[in-house]
Amino acid sequence: MEKPLQPQTHAIRGQMDRTQYREHATPLFLTSSFTFDSAEAMAETFAGERAGIIYSRYNNPSVDELVAKACALEGTEAGFATASGMAAVFASLAALVKQGDHIVATRALFGSTHQLLTNILPKWGVTFTYVEPEQPETWAAAVQENTVLFVTETPSNPGLKLVDLAAAGKLCKAHGLLFVVDNCFATPVLQRPADYGADLITHSATKWMDGQGRVLGGLLLGTQEVMDKVIAFCRHTGPAMSPFNAWVISKSLETLHVRMAAHCQSALAMAHWLGEQVAVTQVHYPFLESHPQHDLARRQMTAGGGIVTFELAGGIAAAQRLLNAVQLCTLSSNLGDTRTILTHPATTTHSKLTPEERASVGISDGLIRMSVGLEALVDIQGDLLRGLG
Repeated sequence: MEKPLQPQTHAIRGQMDRTQYREHATPLFLTSSFTFDSAEAMAETFAGERAGIIYSRYNNPSVDELVAKACALEGTEAGFATASGMAAVFASLAALVKQGDHIVATRALFGSTHQLLTNILPKWGVTFTYVEPEQPETWAAAVQENTVLFVTETPSNPGLKLVDLAAAGKLCKAHGLLFVVDNCFATPVLQRPADYGADLITHSATKWMDGQGRVLGGLLLGTQEVMDKVIAFCRHTGPAMSPFNAWVISKSLETLHVRMAAHCQSALAMAHWLGEQVAVTQVHYPFLESHPQHDLARRQMTAGGGIVTFELAGGIAAAQRLLNAVQLCTLSSNLGDTRTILTHPATTTHSKLTPEERASVGISDGLIRMSVGLEALVDIQGDLLRGLG
């Protein structure tokens, strides 16, 4: 029996069958729908009795290739590609809950995910309880009779708090919960939640998976049983990724492993350098020994990721002074790019949270989120000194 391809090889070689033109690179299928040879063939395809593609809201060859590659990387059975990362996060919740259900979620979540839990799902009679990501011993107490999901994000955006995936997997198995993980910051290169029992994994493919700030996209990857429900929800509600975006991201996956290795190497060096700057009061990075969950990071991640966050004394004024001083670094709410990006979460991505909510997830007024790019590190350090000196 032939050995299966390694994930990074599959990301490069796992392309769809070539067409009659024998192209080397995968072609782009920019079409909204597909044709049939007969009325009978059309009816049988709609009935699921014959293999075929019906409509690009359901699936498309370009999108299918991306999903197959992503499943190989994450070690999952099935997937669906959405128009954005938040479309994937929303579908991961809405497809799996009903009125009267309860969700347990770790508190350190992306701002829009927090909005889904606090302002949108409650309209449908779905409740939630937050637990602290660093305190797995407290999680079981939050589980109720009507709890159906355990939702987490690790490392978290932007506080870089970690969730013990092994502990979460055991909790979900013991209580019969579906285990949902946002794996955007780590990517499957650094950790694979499915190895710890995750039923469903979400990604903002806009970030590291594209890696060059070009297109939006999201991914839902999981077990066949769970994905059957998610795919049915997505096909009828319409958050499908465009074929063009899927084609772009699929090509980007071919370099994901080498890009993430370079991002992580530079991010660790940047974290050490930032710790030496007088204006910086604290640096957060999972592979720094000073990170309170450093041992956990080393257990479940192969590297620390491409995000570094750091604290400046002086709050918002100091943060804005830095952002206004830099000339190379980009100011953007995005991350996961070849170009280094700076963000001030308190006034941008997490500005809709109350000061108390921000404080509870480690977002101070002086916190800067840095997505470390692929430029020469010395150039970015010199740029930062414009505002740190």
